[in-house]
Amino acid sequence: MATTRCFFDPKLIAGALAGKLIGSEARSSVRRIRAATCYNCDEIVVAEGPYCVLVGPIETERKERLEALYCQARDAYYSGQPIIVDDMFDKVELKLRWYGSKSVVKYPRCSIRRHSAYADAEEDPPQSAALASIWMLILTFGGSACLLPILYSVELAYQIAFDLGHSHGDQAPGMGFLSMVNGVLFIILGCVIGYPIASASIGVLQELWRKDLVALRGACPNCGEQVFAFLRSDQSNSNSHRASCHVCDCSLEFRTKIEPKATSGRRWVYGRIYLVQE
Repeated sequence: MATTRCFFDPKLIAGALAGKLIGSEARSSVRRIRAATCYNCDEIVVAEGPYCVLVGPIETERKERLEALYCQARDAYYSGQPIIVDDMFDKVELKLRWYGSKSVVKYPRCSIRRHSAYADAEEDPPQSAALASIWMLILTFGGSACLLPILYSVELAYQIAFDLGHSHGDQAPGMGFLSMVNGVLFIILGCVIGYPIASASIGVLQELWRKDLVALRGACPNCGEQVFAFLRSDQSNSNSHRASCHVCDCSLEFRTKIEPKATSGRRWVYGRIYLVQE
């Protein structure tokens, strides 16, 4: 049986080993290049600037996402790297005020323009509701003063007509006439007293509903205690009201800002409380 002999060329063996070494070094170099490339990509992403929370249109965006964007933009501005422009920041802050978010309510601070301390003020619905309930009671009194004499006179007229139908005396027509005169005087007196009261109550309730008369509350710029005041708002956006703090007795000035609301005929009001230097 013949045997087969294999002869290996040392040059071929050396070439194969060199090829394997070159291939492994190439693969390792490729991995190093990829890692360096990824590392450089991270550096490029960081160098492009900070990111911000993505939101849709501000008018229809949810309160939670706007609060997240507002807080991130505020912190980035304080760190020296703003992420949004000032106009967009103001729109987000205004929309959060419309939502009644606590994120935009700031503590008392100093105003460079007015050289005075001031604090943010917002609507006080409980105070407005308390004032409305008082005027509802006044309206009830005024309406009763107008309606009760009328109802009493109508009942008296039916009673007189019934008595005239069943009486045969000579004094019955005279007594009926006097009763009718008293009823008319009673109606006139009730209208004179009740109508002004009822009309004034209706006027104040309409002002509260349209936000022409609002209650604002906020922190006192001097002592930090909660203060409130009732103000009349108008379209000029320059209405102000003087008041005093019930704790430190310092003079305060409430200034209102008015923005239109989606509901027709109503507005929402906010403002600031300035410390008056005397």
